[in-house]
Amino acid sequence: MAHFAELDENNVVLRVIVVSDANEADGENWCNEKLGGKWKQTSYNTEAGVHNNGGTPFRKNYAGQGFTYNEELDAFIPPQPFNSWTVDEDTCQWESPTPKPYGTGYSWNESTLSWDSA
Repeated sequence: MAHFAELDENNVVLRVIVVSDANEADGENWCNEKLGGKWKQTSYNTEAGVHNNGGTPFRKNYAGQGFTYNEELDAFIPPQPFNSWTVDEDTCQWESPTPKPYGTGYSWNESTLSWDSA
């Protein structure tokens, strides 16, 4: 089974579907022909540029609704959580301007650009 993400005109993911192995080899074209639109394959086992089962990572992150496909990086990037955060091009994950302190109970404060303890 393979997963494919449907993209809108701005490369934002609308939905992700599962395609049977019989159609996997040319799944993007199969989706285009059968369902219309623009499709890109995504890997259920890839997160932050790492394959969870030790395999080869594919397109940095498993796509989800609202993610954006970046053609230059050939990667799926999650929605930006805060305006001040920037994307790490190696992981295609968002990073805060200030590293999160060790431990739990912290939340990002966009107005002060810092982490607040709960």
